[in-house]
Amino acid sequence: MSLETAARDEASPGNGQAPETTVDRLLGGRIEIEQPKKGWHRAGLDALFLAANVPDHARGLVVDLGAGVGTAGMAAAARAPGIEVMLVERDSVALDLARANLARPANAAFSSRCRVVAADISQPMTSREAAGLSREIAAHVLINPPFWPPRSVRRSPAETRAVAHVLAAGGLEEWARVAVSLLEPRGRLTIIYKGDGLAELLPVMADRVGEISIFPLFPRAGVAAHRLIVSGVKGSRAAPRLLPGMVLHPGGTGRYLPEADAILRGERGLTA
Repeated sequence: MSLETAARDEASPGNGQAPETTVDRLLGGRIEIEQPKKGWHRAGLDALFLAANVPDHARGLVVDLGAGVGTAGMAAAARAPGIEVMLVERDSVALDLARANLARPANAAFSSRCRVVAADISQPMTSREAAGLSREIAAHVLINPPFWPPRSVRRSPAETRAVAHVLAAGGLEEWARVAVSLLEPRGRLTIIYKGDGLAELLPVMADRVGEISIFPLFPRAGVAAHRLIVSGVKGSRAAPRLLPGMVLHPGGTGRYLPEADAILRGERGLTA
């Protein structure tokens, strides 16, 4: 994957304790994001593969829930000209950067179809609705949630990074419940998650969506998947499917195989 990074020492807009940032060009240069250099979760492969689950011909509203600086939602907007995107985030630094990213000239081709919403999924429904997260508004919801249950890993001393990596008390159940409430009938929920997390993820999705597809991402041939892209349709009763998935790298190298590289450059999606 081609990634151009330039470090910046100036503060991000609107925050008294803003971090040092980098400016990264992703999706073959089609999007440009400013994001914290350290102390926060940094966006990259996971966000781009999550966005690739939105078809090029998609229509309607796509909600990037827990959007961070906006990478997944912006990548979806860059590839699918028929969608509008809502970037939902609660962290003030990430919100400032998401707004600034939409104002960057490099993102002008799609920024008018995107908006940033400050909301916390752990808040009551009335608070979320007041922020703009009404029921059944979205054709597609994208989630890149924290991967680790509480006390399962050593928590990062940087609280902002810890929150992005360690699930809160409500766990995946809370993410799935809020996401499905946002979906219109026959809308699709897509989550990217850790490769060994299917036992955690599948029950919370199976209670709420059908037609579940499981798409593994393998670092190399012959090794276990390190990511799962799991997707389901609200209101469907169709059986789940385990898909062949994709190998990212040839053996002995960090280069991307052509199929994976095409997705990371925005030349194709994961769906027809």
